[in-house]
Amino acid sequence: LTEERRKEIVKDVKKMAEENKVAIRNTRRDALEKLKALKKDNAITEDDMANGEKKIQTLTDKFCKEADDLSAAKEKEILEI
Repeated sequence: LTEERRKEIVKDVKKMAEENKVAIRNTRRDALEKLKALKKDNAITEDDMANGEKKIQTLTDKFCKEADDLSAAKEKEILEI
């Protein structure tokens, strides 16, 4: 592969990583909406809601970081000659 082609592939990898992070954040939004609906229906307490929000945010951060790490590793692998 030429250097130019490798840079194009790296660009695609970055785009895919960003799309995955957007999907992760969309999932977070959906989960938070469900939590709010449960709270509105009095199915959970405020403490349960706060704990749920923290867990959701922790998972979101974990998977976004994992996507970044995988993307960085793949970029490094592609750019190696």
